[in-house]
Amino acid sequence: MKRILVAEDNDSNWLLMTYVLKKNYVPVRACNGQEAVDKALSEDYDLVIMDLKMPIMDGLEATRRIKAAKPGLPVIALTANAFDSDRQSAFEAGCDNFMAKPVSAEKCLKMIAEYIG
Repeated sequence: MKRILVAEDNDSNWLLMTYVLKKNYVPVRACNGQEAVDKALSEDYDLVIMDLKMPIMDGLEATRRIKAAKPGLPVIALTANAFDSDRQSAFEAGCDNFMAKPVSAEKCLKMIAEYIG
């Protein structure tokens, strides 16, 4: 099964993502941006779902670092901040796509499938 790195500091959001993903993918959690970078660069993942607001290192900087090392690894931004400026910042950092919280399971799985089937 394909592995998805989920960078999410909030426990309830992580549980929701696990519920959505576990049938088709293997979700692996990173609790902050630095942990996401460390895991993405040291292990193999098929896709990253990146919360933008996290402690230690935010998702924008984590995305920049991951994309610098692994430009082909798809990163989907996931954030409660769904303003156009947040969307623009995510794409400028290197995110391949953008989802706003709360995300529907159907929309999430459809978007992931566009990148990794």
